[in-house]
Amino acid sequence: MALHFTSDEYAARMNRLTARMAEEKLDAMLLFAQESMYWLTGYDTFGFCFFQCLVVTADGRKLLLTRSADQRQARHTSNLSDIRIWMDRGEANPVSQLKELLFEMDLLGARIGVEYDTQGMTGAIGLELNEQLTSFADLKDSSSLIPMLRAVKSAEEIAYVRQAAALADRAFDAAMEEIRPGADEGRILAAMQGAIFEGGGDYPGNEFVIGSGRDALLCRYKSGRRTLDADDQITLEWAGSYRHYHAALMRTVIVGRPSSRHEEMYAATRDALAAAEEKLRPGCTFGDLFEAHSSAMDRHDMMAHRLNACGYSLGARFTPSWMDPPMAFKDNPAIIEPNMVIFQHMILMDSVTETAMTLGRTYLTTEGEPESLSSLPLDLPVKSG
Repeated sequence: MALHFTSDEYAARMNRLTARMAEEKLDAMLLFAQESMYWLTGYDTFGFCFFQCLVVTADGRKLLLTRSADQRQARHTSNLSDIRIWMDRGEANPVSQLKELLFEMDLLGARIGVEYDTQGMTGAIGLELNEQLTSFADLKDSSSLIPMLRAVKSAEEIAYVRQAAALADRAFDAAMEEIRPGADEGRILAAMQGAIFEGGGDYPGNEFVIGSGRDALLCRYKSGRRTLDADDQITLEWAGSYRHYHAALMRTVIVGRPSSRHEEMYAATRDALAAAEEKLRPGCTFGDLFEAHSSAMDRHDMMAHRLNACGYSLGARFTPSWMDPPMAFKDNPAIIEPNMVIFQHMILMDSVTETAMTLGRTYLTTEGEPESLSSLPLDLPVKSG
């Protein structure tokens, strides 16, 4: 088995889960989120694009139903011993096989939590699951149960997050070596991802964001590359990933001389990040983070150019996104606790002047002040010549 954590760590996670299941009066859970399976057992695959389900019972039993292509994957990467295969043939119905297994596990009439809100659960699977199991068991949407457990990191997890953060810093240094007038975005992107791979890191949960010129105002990856002009702007959002744990960063780099608008927007992002840092403390909420960010932005007359969220939790994530709940948006009551890993991004996009400015980094919450996991300076990055 290629496990990345100690047996005691996995046992502690299982104990935390079964304790919460007892509080929720759940006899079992049907896990469809790859993140949940990885966290609980070490199972590491992208096979969640097909049907698979990990059944966990209140008394600690675990059974994985997956495809034949993932049988060895599960045996090599997880602590699972009971691995069943659903048949790829004709009118095969894995949900029917799951129902048979649940009957075999004496879960007829049980109260079962289901992870509906995940990329591992398609709408088609959800409809079929409800049709097959509604009369079999009492189903409850338990999508948020494990994500909230995962939000608070153990010492072993934090060690991997620190490695991810170091790789993220290294990636930015590699980018800055390439950024200059005439530079190709493809070379910049290759340098960043190469630095992470060379450092033992993984593919990130989603593509790096890279865009220059007008495309610097985009917050998502898109296909297509350009070369940088003598006076330009390039927005980068990336994450170091180690053992699937992420530490994200965000910067807009100025090529040539920053405009006065760049400087105004940078001042707003710097103030907003400082305001958010004051709320990155136990007892505050994720809504408080957004309020601190938005109030600071608005004092700089940037309301029209900011977003409706300013960050989110990070952890071990799989495609298509490295974002974990909770998210920092208006009135989110989720409480900040020690040992959370939280990315704060201050994003301003002025479509009138086509000016972009971003500033973001990942923090570890403590009993007091938050710790930045990045050693990069917060100064406005400028490259010329």
